[in-house]
This record gives sequence, structure tokens and C-alpha cells, in this order.
Amino acid sequence: MTTPSFGIKAAPLTPEPDDYIENGIIYCGKCHSPKQLLLTTPPMSGTLVPIPCACLKEQRDREDAAKAARGHRETVARLKRQAFACAPMRTWTFEHDNGNCPQMYLAHYFVEHWPEMAEKNTGYLLWGGVGTGKSFFAGCIANALLEQEVPIRMTNFAEVINDLNATFEKNEYISHLCHYPLLILDDFGMERGTEYGLEQVYNVIDTRYRIQKPLIVTTNLSLHDLKHPRDSAHARIFDRLLAMCVPIMFTGSSMRKDAAKAKLADIADNAAFTQ
Repeated sequence: MTTPSFGIKAAPLTPEPDDYIENGIIYCGKCHSPKQLLLTTPPMSGTLVPIPCACLKEQRDREDAAKAARGHRETVARLKRQAFACAPMRTWTFEHDNGNCPQMYLAHYFVEHWPEMAEKNTGYLLWGGVGTGKSFFAGCIANALLEQEVPIRMTNFAEVINDLNATFEKNEYISHLCHYPLLILDDFGMERGTEYGLEQVYNVIDTRYRIQKPLIVTTNLSLHDLKHPRDSAHARIFDRLLAMCVPIMFTGSSMRKDAAKAKLADIADNAAFTQ
């Protein structure tokens, strides 16, 4: 099939068997949209140039969307490997929330208002008893933002201090740790309270404070402990935390103990059934 002349200059285009011509322009035999465009402005006026028909454009859009989706999944997977020291933390998501944490709406709020929280350097100080869901709460925020391709780091000071002991470039390490848009420090207060350890804790928190980047901290300490530190070393750390983070209290029974009881009951039921 060839394009009739009609005084029109046509760029090379090989029609498909089902294609047809109307007014000197090739149309797709499948979607019946043009595969050529007639230019009307000098110096190219009167020239036919190839264009994608509707079905070809739709196919390319699907391919582009699939490529973008693959790229997104790969990026999120890489960020999650960097974000968490333990792989199970990658499953701490809103989808796995069992509804037993009444504070979870504040985690949703943080994610939904992330640009505002980041701009205002607003973080959370999650305090309360052991096993009440503080770490899971923080992990849900981390995973939701990671899905938005926001780099996150969730760690604890015991790991930070071990890393600092293993490197000579302590300032560079702290700078790298603090470059993340959001830093989450889990189990604050559980690390060794040595003079060196407290100094490194302060350095990390103070760096976040000075560069105006938000911080989420989980701790088993009470708000009274945080507001009434036992010495000046703790006082300046707690002062920074309370200036940066909104305190959120977690109460209730230990989720880990409840889970252990449920497993024990399940075993007991199965054992009774098999007897």
C-alpha cells in the first residue's frame, strides 16, 4: 500500500495489512485513528509525518506504566533494605495493624501530612510500657513513607554506638545517619549510660535538631523521667527531644505477652483435640 501523491510530501511509513487511506492519510485498521499528521505551517507545510495511532499510544502507555511500576518496586525494596536492620520490620505496615493500638490514627496523620511535618521539623516521642506497640507504630510510618520513596532509617542507639566504635570517621557517620529525611530511634534509654555513650546520643539528636529534620523516638521511659532527668547529661538530651517531638503515651497490656498467650492457648487447644 502506498500513499497517493496529491502534492503532499510524506515521511516514510510502512502500513500494516489492515490499514487504509482516507484523504491521503494512513489510518490504523484496528483503532481507526490516523497514523500520520499533515503539517500546515511553513517550511514543513504539506508534509505528512508519522504519529502513533490510538492503540499504539495505549500500548506504549501500558509499557511505560509497567516500567515505572517495576522501577518503583525496585526503589522501595532498596530503600527498605537500607532502612531496617531486621527484615521483619518491612512487614510493620498499616495493612498488618490489628486495631489494638488506639494511637494509630496519629501514625496515619504523620504520613498524610508528611511534607508539613518535615517542613516544621515535627517528630513523635512514643513513650510507655514494654510491648505496647510503639515500635510497630513507628514502623508503620516508616514503611508508608518508604512506599512514597522517602528515604528512612530506623535503628537504635545500641547499634549506633557499636557502629561508632567500629569507625574512625565518627562525624562522617553521624552526618550520614542524619541526612535521612526521617530518622527513627527505637528503644531509646536501653543503651549503656556511659559518658561516651551519652555524648554520642546527644550528638545524633542535637545534629537532627540543628539541621531541622524530624525525629521519631520510642522509649520505655515515662514522661516524668524525661521531664525530670537525673543528671545534666540526660537533661540536655531530653531537652532536645521534648523540643523536637510531640509526646504520645502508649498504654495497655503488652502485645507480645498477649501474642504469647494466644499461641499457648492455640497449642493447648490443639493438644486437647488430638487426645
